Amino acid sequence: MTHPASPLSRPGVRTISLAHSPDADDAFMFWAMTSGRIATGARRYVHELADIETLNRRALAGELECTAVSFHAYAHLADRYALLAHGASVGDRYGPRVVARAPRPADPRAALAGLTVAVPGELTTAFLALRLYQPAARHVAVPFDRIEDHVLTGKAEAGLLIHEGQLTHGDRGLHLWVDMGEWWHEETGLPLPLGGNVVRRDLGEDLMRAIARDLKASIAYGLAHRGEALAYAGAYSRGLDAARTDRFVGMYVNDYTLDLGPQGRRAVTELFTRGARAGVLPAVSHLTFVAASP
Repeated sequence: MTHPASPLSRPGVRTISLAHSPDADDAFMFWAMTSGRIATGARRYVHELADIETLNRRALAGELECTAVSFHAYAHLADRYALLAHGASVGDRYGPRVVARAPRPADPRAALAGLTVAVPGELTTAFLALRLYQPAARHVAVPFDRIEDHVLTGKAEAGLLIHEGQLTHGDRGLHLWVDMGEWWHEETGLPLPLGGNVVRRDLGEDLMRAIARDLKASIAYGLAHRGEALAYAGAYSRGLDAARTDRFVGMYVNDYTLDLGPQGRRAVTELFTRGARAGVLPAVSHLTFVAASP
């Protein structure tokens, strides 16, 4: 599914493919860009929408110029893509949630050993966090929007929920066992970086920084015009009411989204360090972030 941002008619325009998830938080971030509310100079963006695991796999193939990816996936992409300092989804003491039909046990970590957990993809940061939390859990990859059904029908003993399921699982009688963002903060004192935006390095330094500037401007405009941006994002909220859409967007479009800043960057570095130490990720050296040019 694609839709172009406001087209620019003058010659010399550079068309850039920009891929992200069809979720309320991403819709909020990119609203100003897709609606032509911000000036992007000689850059025209064509937006592609797909679930995050599909984007992770396409980025591995180098297909996308600029895309949202899981930080887990980025560890396998660092040679070809640079991380942007803007547009990250970061959970500050909250994040993906492990849920089950059974009530929460006294020791969820021990209880998960040997159980089958339905996960939203093996390159998602949610799955990386689960591997760090309980490496002895088994898993089965399921599209993120089918995980609750997978658990409810007994095809998996637990499920790892991202997106709206973090807020709605209780409506279907599922019990929260552990919040990965809460656990991560207890372990590290840091927020949990889940997804970020990356640009292909062959675009060159100047264009990468210009893209970073456009993305930051789009996020800032949305935050400054929250009501309009939320109204647009509501079309991508997959059944959430207005109050829950507002809450979900507030969770994942925050100060870290506008700019990761020192704390957010430390959190990304810590995630990569712990993932490599556990043998789950390749080592990521010389980590840099492309920030908006003046």
